[in-house]
Formats: sequence, structure tokens, C-alpha cells
Amino acid sequence: MRAAELSFGKGEVTLAKFGQVALPEGAVRDGEVVDVAAVAEALKQLWAHTKFTSKKVVIGVANQKVIVRQVDLPWLPEDELHESLAFQVQDFVPMPVEHAVLDFYTLEESVNDAGARMVRGLLVAASREMVLNAVHAVQKAGLVPMMVDLSSFAVLRSLARTDHLGMGSEVEALVDVGARVTNIVVHQGGVPRFIRILLMGGQDLTDAVADRMGVSPAQAEAMKQELGLVDSAAAMDAQAAVRVIDSAAASFVDEVRGSLDYYMASSGSSQISRLLLTGGGGRLAGLAQRLETATRIPVEHGNPLAALSLGRTGLSPEQIQFVEPLAVVPVGLALGAVS
Repeated sequence: MRAAELSFGKGEVTLAKFGQVALPEGAVRDGEVVDVAAVAEALKQLWAHTKFTSKKVVIGVANQKVIVRQVDLPWLPEDELHESLAFQVQDFVPMPVEHAVLDFYTLEESVNDAGARMVRGLLVAASREMVLNAVHAVQKAGLVPMMVDLSSFAVLRSLARTDHLGMGSEVEALVDVGARVTNIVVHQGGVPRFIRILLMGGQDLTDAVADRMGVSPAQAEAMKQELGLVDSAAAMDAQAAVRVIDSAAASFVDEVRGSLDYYMASSGSSQISRLLLTGGGGRLAGLAQRLETATRIPVEHGNPLAALSLGRTGLSPEQIQFVEPLAVVPVGLALGAVS
């Protein structure tokens, strides 16, 4: 679990603090809080250790109980549109709307064949119980939840080069690989065009090595980091581990490629100009090259700290470099507090 504190000055944003803490096994499952008390205790430790100055927080969610879909709805003034969402989107949401938290991100307006004014946007629906569990964990830790945000939007804020009109800009894919959840965002000039949440991440590769090789999770993680996906003449005793890592990574790469292919087929949009890879799982040696080969899109590693000034974080330059790929969602959530 990670958090970032930002300070906002004239024309610049400063990273004031960044911290992370390990969660007890089973406290969070596939991005969903399942043990409120354990997560609350971890939050207390995180705040005490990092010495954050504010208790106001923005919570990010991304898991199997969140869906994001592009939909077309009859045009209404924005406040009326949001008030009427529960009545308009029942057919788009695979859960009872009374059990869901709904939001709508407007992309563009149009006129349909009948001449009626329409609005196209991204519908976000999340299980109310799941959201409340996250909120209760924050409150139990003595913190004040200000907003619940989609982690995919946080990734977008951290990495996108923005153009408020979303016109005339190149299309870019952002892939943030977490332990169990990967956020895929395709945007144009900072305007999201496609979002997919994959329930796959770096920990799945570690688990595959541990299960197939009969080693502990710690040993499996070490093997994964040492061997990676770089084509090399691994020692004979490591060949089996290499095959396991390659197989698990191939499934992940196929899911990412399939998501981007779906976007291209459904939108008829311009070719994606580049893919920015971030997240702890994105540091796996060779993964960027595999994604580039599979998608035929240039892949670079994204840096959410590039546009920020660094305050007195208490982190060394080496530590800052280490946390760069891990800071995407925390930084994006903090940016969302003032957007």
C-alpha cells in the first residue's frame, strides 16, 4: 500500500512525501479491501512512518467490482445527467444499480440519426459495499476520506501530456502493472478514450514460479527478478524457471495486446503512437521489449515524478529512482484532489 503527499505552489507541484507499507496476507484481495481492521492498522503505520502532514486522503479503486464502459446517453445538463444515471444505465451495469456507486465522464456530444442530442462518455460503476470497505478502513485509521477515485484516472493524471480539447494530439497507451491489478488507459491529449482493468499483475508471475518450481514466494520473486524475460543463456538449473516466467508473461502480454486491439477495432481511432509502461510489475526485465514486439507499438518506461519538483522527502536519489514506477497511482490520486 502506497501514498504520496503533494504541495501546490505557483506554477509547480512538489512531491513532499512518499511512503509504502506491506499489507498482511489476505487483507486486500485483487485490489479489494477484505479485512478492514488490518488495512486500517497498516494505514496507521504508513502515516506514522512517513510523517504525512495531512490526514485528508483520496482513495483509489480498481478491481473486479469496478466496470468502465463507453456509453451513449440522451443529452442533459451535467447535474441532471448525474442525478438520472441510475435510471439511464441499468442495462449497462452487471449489478443492481441500487448496490452501485455510479459516475460518468463526458467525452463528446453528438446528434443521432433521429436528430436527438446525445452525449458519449465513460460510465464507471463500482460495488457500493466494496467502496464502503475502503472508506471504512481509512476512517478507522483516523484519516479523512475526501474522494474515491478510479485508479485508472490517477494513472492518466500522472502520465498524460494534456490537451484539454483532446484534439490534434497523438494517441497514447498507459499500462500500469501492479501486483494483482493492471490499469490500461488509452488517451488522446489527456482525454481518456478507453479504460480496461486487468486482474493480472506481477504477483501472478511470482505465484506461477512458486507453484511450478515448488519454492517459497520470496524465492520465486528473487528468481523472477534475476532471470526476467531477457533472452540469455540461463544456467541449466534455471531453464525450468525461465520457461515458467515466459509462459506466465506471455498470457499477460496477450491480455494487454488484446485490450489494445479491441480499442482499435471498436474506435477506428488513429494508431497508438507509444505505450508508457509503469508499476512495480512493469520493472520486470524484458517485459517492455515483449510488449513492443507483441503490440508493434514503441514502449517506454513512464515516470510520474518527471513533472514534479522534489521536496524534503527523506528519500535518497537511489530510493527516488526505485519508487518512480511505484508512484503513478498515489501521485495521480493526490493530483485529483485539486483537479
